[in-house]
Amino acid sequence: MNDESSPHTFPPQLLWLLVGLTLGWGLNWPIMKLVIREMAPMHFRTMCLVGGAVGLFSLAGMSGLPIRVPAGQWPRLVALGLVNMTGWNILAIYGVSLMASGRAAILGYTMPAWGVLISAWLLGEPLTRRRVFGVGLGVVGMLVLMGSEVQAVGRSPVGALCMILAALTWAMATVMLKRWPVDLPTSSLTAWQMVIGVVPILAIALAVERGPFTPFALSLRPMLGSFYNILVAFIFCYWAWTKIAIQAPVGISSLAVMMVPVVGVFSGVLVLGETPHWQDYAALVLVVGSLATVMLPAKTASAAPTGSRK
Repeated sequence: MNDESSPHTFPPQLLWLLVGLTLGWGLNWPIMKLVIREMAPMHFRTMCLVGGAVGLFSLAGMSGLPIRVPAGQWPRLVALGLVNMTGWNILAIYGVSLMASGRAAILGYTMPAWGVLISAWLLGEPLTRRRVFGVGLGVVGMLVLMGSEVQAVGRSPVGALCMILAALTWAMATVMLKRWPVDLPTSSLTAWQMVIGVVPILAIALAVERGPFTPFALSLRPMLGSFYNILVAFIFCYWAWTKIAIQAPVGISSLAVMMVPVVGVFSGVLVLGETPHWQDYAALVLVVGSLATVMLPAKTASAAPTGSRK
């Protein structure tokens, strides 16, 4: 697996992936809300995971990349798929179905706070002042975004709990990618996680839900949203996130995606006709400040004595 280029800043060669990921996943939050108005949540996630796996395996095959899982690495791959795909997708889709998409996105993206703490514990990543400050700015930005919506979260405690648990599973999966790497290219690794993760989701869909598994039974906008999920949110964004998570430290990659819920809130204007408020703009400033802590190199990093880094 590739090592990160710097332990303190986001790898610049991955910046284009981060931009695409931020826009792709950010816009998807209101789109998910739109689709699950007509498709049962686990049916929707089954369709997305199957479509994503087929697309990524096809890309790997056309590129001549290895698909076979190396001997002895199945246990870690299964664990990763269950946490990263099953855990996140079940909790997030039920969370977004129980509360407004913007609030769900905000709670889901408390992941960086968990990621920084878990990576310091399990990976020994440094809890630098810069990194802690970045987490603090991001969390304050999330709280500002919540604003007067805190009471609404209280009215939907199950949805809020689902999203917080989803954030925890995402953080844990990101740490697992670093601690127990699987020797596969990004496309094959992501596709196998989807195959493993879809099994429990399909079982739930068949046991407790009814409805179609394909987008063609939906009206036009949800149908287009389904294709967006498969092509953008699952094939591109999951591939991009896996690549970023492998190459960047957990504390850096976690902070780097904090712009996603801000995009999610503002994209609600386009998809659901929601109106942004002053809190949205204030949160945007705070989250940009949070991103700066991992995007901009520290001026004193090269001059600092070896023993002075935290």
